[in-house]
Amino acid sequence: MTEGAEVLISVDPDSSVPPYEQVRGQLAELIGDGRLPVGSRLPTVRQLAADLRLAANTVARAYRELEAAGLLETRGRNGTFVAPGRDDAVDRLQRAAAGYAAEAARLGVAPATALALVRAALDAARPG
Repeated sequence: MTEGAEVLISVDPDSSVPPYEQVRGQLAELIGDGRLPVGSRLPTVRQLAADLRLAANTVARAYRELEAAGLLETRGRNGTFVAPGRDDAVDRLQRAAAGYAAEAARLGVAPATALALVRAALDAARPG
């Protein structure tokens, strides 16, 4: 998905998953499985928002969360790109998270409940 390329994601307005989370999750999956390789330039927030018929703030939130997770980097006026330097463990964990999210959606589990389950599992896995 470089600028000018076909948008590879879609948003289901009838989904219980918020639109920003749908965008974030699909982009994370595309990055995690290599369909969006390191260095790929993403559309501007405004362009992707227009393509998906969403508010710019919705796409901006997805981009911010992906940047905070280390999957994207913003280079000022040059745009937003898939970030380098991710390690294999993070990529594997991202794929597992995407699979978990898809299964939660398939089962009709609310996002807040799915996140609570993950938090509980992480807490249980901490030593001590």
